[in-house]
Amino acid sequence: MPSQREIRRRIGSVRNIKQITRAMQFVAASKLKRAQDATLASRPYADKLDEVLADVASVLGAEDHPLLAEREGGKRAIVLVTTDRGLAGSLNTNTIRFASKEIADNPGDLAVVTVGRKGLASMRRARVPVAASFEGFGDKPRFADVTALARLLTNDYLDGTYSRIDIIFPRFVSTLVQRPILDQVLPVEPSEDTEGIPGHQFIFEPNAAEVLRQLLPRYVATKLYQAILEVTASFHSAQMVAMKNATENAQELIDDLTLTYNKVRQANITREMIEIATGANAAL
Repeated sequence: MPSQREIRRRIGSVRNIKQITRAMQFVAASKLKRAQDATLASRPYADKLDEVLADVASVLGAEDHPLLAEREGGKRAIVLVTTDRGLAGSLNTNTIRFASKEIADNPGDLAVVTVGRKGLASMRRARVPVAASFEGFGDKPRFADVTALARLLTNDYLDGTYSRIDIIFPRFVSTLVQRPILDQVLPVEPSEDTEGIPGHQFIFEPNAAEVLRQLLPRYVATKLYQAILEVTASFHSAQMVAMKNATENAQELIDDLTLTYNKVRQANITREMIEIATGANAAL
């Protein structure tokens, strides 16, 4: 059985860890509100832009804009968005597992573009070709931060390097739920049902082709930016929950160690009393 000094040392170590996890929990909680508000505020804009582009794509074709062209064969690109940091429970693990399953279920010529160190490290371990890698964009991502990535993907698609570009990221559902999803970026998927005649859900001025020319470059950047916002909100919520669980586990461990310490202390006192009594009897 460990000594009292060793148990006290372990209690002190666990107590220090508890203070750290509790502080990280509060920091994540303070950042979560801002990240959640930014994510939910941008969703209507991103969803409406998807709707407009899908409606336009239903009446226009590759001759109107090359980003609408569907290419047979060719290389597929997957943009895997994870975080730079850990201590967020199973957030990155679930996202990487989802991406790995997608890659395994759809074998073929593909390349991965990673955003976040966790995804980059996992793809390298799995020997998946990584075409480019970007670090995360911090706790306050800006739209300008994703323009370089959007330009890279758009140019590679226009050059024929890729025939399809998908993005995989954890979508923020609630504080307790973050669900990995796959979203197709290019080519733009045309609308199949707009509750009416496709292409006539909106009135375009001066014409649909001009609207498409203006919107498509921003569309790619918006898809990426929304994914970054979703990851940021997911990370803070997952970290807050993970640190809360770690704090509670640390307290339980402290309670168990304290109980053990008291038992050892009581056993030592009892042994000393027996030794004193034995010595006194022997003296008599």
